[in-house]
Amino acid sequence: MIDFKAIVFDLDGTLIDSLEDIALAANQVLSQMGFPEHSVEAYKTFVGDGVNVLMHRILPSGVDVDAVSRDFLLQWKDAYAKQWQINTRPYEGILPLVNRLKDQGYRLGVLSNKPHEFTVACVQALFPESCFDAVWGLTEGRAKKPDPAAALEMVRQWDLEPRDILYVGDTDTDMLTAVNAGFYALGVTWGFRSAEELMGHGARETIDLPEQLE
Repeated sequence: MIDFKAIVFDLDGTLIDSLEDIALAANQVLSQMGFPEHSVEAYKTFVGDGVNVLMHRILPSGVDVDAVSRDFLLQWKDAYAKQWQINTRPYEGILPLVNRLKDQGYRLGVLSNKPHEFTVACVQALFPESCFDAVWGLTEGRAKKPDPAAALEMVRQWDLEPRDILYVGDTDTDMLTAVNAGFYALGVTWGFRSAEELMGHGARETIDLPEQLE
């Protein structure tokens, strides 16, 4: 049995069910700019790699993305700031799980490709204060997953080694991050991707319910 000392979680699709609010905000911007919208379900394959990649994935083919990117990103940020708290909630079983893990002495971190301000806002609003030892979203100077640089920096700040870390996520990007960092990659199937996809991108195993993590 591996003696993990810390657990790093992805946020969207792993700790919180945020898909509907992400989709509604993005569709609002698409509509405002005169582009077709997508179903909420379709966003399961669009999200996970940051808002810039999301923008490329949802805009119609043939659109000059560079020409519209500034307006799109500004409008998305405004729409999501007003929208994200409407439907977003921790997945069932997540709150008691993280409370138990914290009580058991594990260091807990959140590492997301969501913009940092929204990552912090979500965690502060939906989880107990001081539940997580580190909450990092994407910033201009922080490498985006699956680049392992941010994950490894978080671990260094805890004076731990990669072998001490259980990494929990729901997308191929998360599994590749864990593999690249030398962490133990655990995929969760209640989020945005299938067990087959997670295993195909480096998951050591997958779980279907939060309580199975323990």
